[in-house]
Amino acid sequence: MDRKGSAIRIKKCAYDLLSIWDLIEEDQESWELVVRDLRLRSTFLYCDFNKLISSSSPDQKQALTDLANKLFSYIEQLAGALRTRSVDQTQNLYNDTVHVLEEVVALVS
Repeated sequence: MDRKGSAIRIKKCAYDLLSIWDLIEEDQESWELVVRDLRLRSTFLYCDFNKLISSSSPDQKQALTDLANKLFSYIEQLAGALRTRSVDQTQNLYNDTVHVLEEVVALVS
């Protein structure tokens, strides 16, 4: 049950992160809010990925760990681009993050 709950929360959080581009596009004033939201969601994702990885079979653990590391790396880079207010870099990193989030959704579904 715990594993299933973590997978559901990961999927919901991924979908929420996929929709943040609307806030980013609105205006740069909302970017600080997006950075805070990324930080909060990455904390929940970390906890849920930790539960999911620890309850997975040994052959799934490495794939989940690699995917989680990749996701957190992109989220961190995206937050950095938002802090520097670099529009081009933010858009590129958001697009990269979307691909990883789609992988996450596919893996936990």
